[in-house]
Amino acid sequence: MKVKNVLVALVALSCVPLGSARNKSAYPDENVAQFVVDKLDLTSLPSAFRPKREKGKKTLLDYGFQSRNVHENDAVITDANGANTLSLKVLGHTSTGIFVCIAQVGAKADTPASESVVLLKWNDSEGSLKVHASFREFAECPAIGGGDASEGSY
Repeated sequence: MKVKNVLVALVALSCVPLGSARNKSAYPDENVAQFVVDKLDLTSLPSAFRPKREKGKKTLLDYGFQSRNVHENDAVITDANGANTLSLKVLGHTSTGIFVCIAQVGAKADTPASESVVLLKWNDSEGSLKVHASFREFAECPAIGGGDASEGSY
């Protein structure tokens, strides 16, 4: 009888990781830019890109940003008065996060005032995407003043 109880307990415990893995939501394969726009926590952006912190505000919608152009893998968003424009380009995603090139559009739309590659991660489907530093380089988002990412900056 005891052996049967131990066997049942072992089987139940071995199924727990499988059940919790199903609860973790995966990143979408389509409309990734819209997903980023909907879930991005602006307060976690580097200071060059985020607006001044305001109590109770976290998302683009909270801060009054509006989506001008949202496509499969890129988006252009502006704040309510049109003074601050951000460009988001999804560079790729893995099971651990989404790599995004974020750029603040300058006075001349052809050159960004600042840009950076960030890694966006989330813990659950109810949370927001948090920005994490990324040291990975992409040719689609070279550092300002730099050339192709394959040249290496160091």
